[in-house]
Amino acid sequence: MRTESPSLEAVKQQLRNRLSNIRPERIVILGMGHELRGDDGVGPMICRTLNKQIRTHVIDVGTTPENYIQRIVRLEPQVLLIIDAADNDNPPGTAQLWNPDHLADISTGTHCPSPRLFVDLIRRQISLDCIFLTIQPAHIELGSALSKSVNVTARKLIHFLNVLLG
Repeated sequence: MRTESPSLEAVKQQLRNRLSNIRPERIVILGMGHELRGDDGVGPMICRTLNKQIRTHVIDVGTTPENYIQRIVRLEPQVLLIIDAADNDNPPGTAQLWNPDHLADISTGTHCPSPRLFVDLIRRQISLDCIFLTIQPAHIELGSALSKSVNVTARKLIHFLNVLLG
């Protein structure tokens, strides 16, 4: 019996393909989002849970990713995996991978600069592969909790990343 959506399985397979041959210490995982805005806090929640469980650098950048550019540059990652909630007109909890060149096509809404500009600022200083993992939010109202659908997807991704990078 299948318990995960085909899209989540596809996302996990793509991540496995892109990350499995990279040493974990050469990967940086960033969680973006506002924890007080319901599902927008999924990136920081995943990072908090993964921190100290895997051998990868894990950073919760909240809504101010620009404050972490120099820290990321100093780590010289081969891969930057950015996790954030984004409205892609999909059912809540749907995970998708994006190429940074297509980041203008999605709305993350709660942080500046745009994720695309953030990646461009890093790439001006170091060469790296960037993977943008988004999860469709159900709600991002101030004071709301993580929705069940987003929480389920987040927990599955946490388990997957623990197995892959732990």
